[in-house]
Amino acid sequence: MSARSDARAPATLEEATVLQSEVLEDLRTAVNYTRWLTSLTEPWLGDDPLEIGSGLGDAAALWAAGGRTVTASEADPGRLAQLTERFAGHPRVRVRELTVPIRETANYSAVVALNVLEHIEDDVAALRAFGRLVRPGGRIVLVVPAFEQAMSRFDREIGHFRRYRVKSMDAALRAAGLRPLRVHYVNSIGLLGWLLLVKALGGKPREGIPLRIYDRLCVPVLRRVERRIPVPFGQSVFAVAETPG
Repeated sequence: MSARSDARAPATLEEATVLQSEVLEDLRTAVNYTRWLTSLTEPWLGDDPLEIGSGLGDAAALWAAGGRTVTASEADPGRLAQLTERFAGHPRVRVRELTVPIRETANYSAVVALNVLEHIEDDVAALRAFGRLVRPGGRIVLVVPAFEQAMSRFDREIGHFRRYRVKSMDAALRAAGLRPLRVHYVNSIGLLGWLLLVKALGGKPREGIPLRIYDRLCVPVLRRVERRIPVPFGQSVFAVAETPG
């Protein structure tokens, strides 16, 4: 649905997968940011959500700690093995393989995907598939990167086909037959940092002093401010939609 903001194709799946795993490891120290995203999604998940593209499982662990049963899924064999090892015997986290395109139907209370949809070329078809995984009236909960102008070499290397605005995210959800409930920007200052450090200077998100400072000092303030004041831009778009029923 959303137009590509750069004519150059993203990296091959193999190249992107390797980089994705490296970045996931590097960003594990951004604990406040992860808690922020999971707190945004938590009210919409219901009792039995499925996470698509669970990575290393940090978000799933936080949701499970809140008392709900979570199904974590991965397509990449390496990350799937890590998830299986991490949650072996866990009373509230199940692990399964789930690859795109998704052709099955299920009865989860919600599908949640944090920074996943932008990796799928046909996002509307993917959203329709997400909708078939939840019960009638179930929720689709998403975080995706924002603003075409922020599309960088790193985005293409990690396999991004697009970045979104509130308007394009809303349009994709509606085209997939879903009813948007909430679509707004998140992490306003993060977008400015991305434009400078990643877009302009060609850097990559990495563990280090700048990330730790931002996570420990800036994220808690932004989380309080953006809870009260809608922001006109952000590093990400947060979206919740409902299936018919």
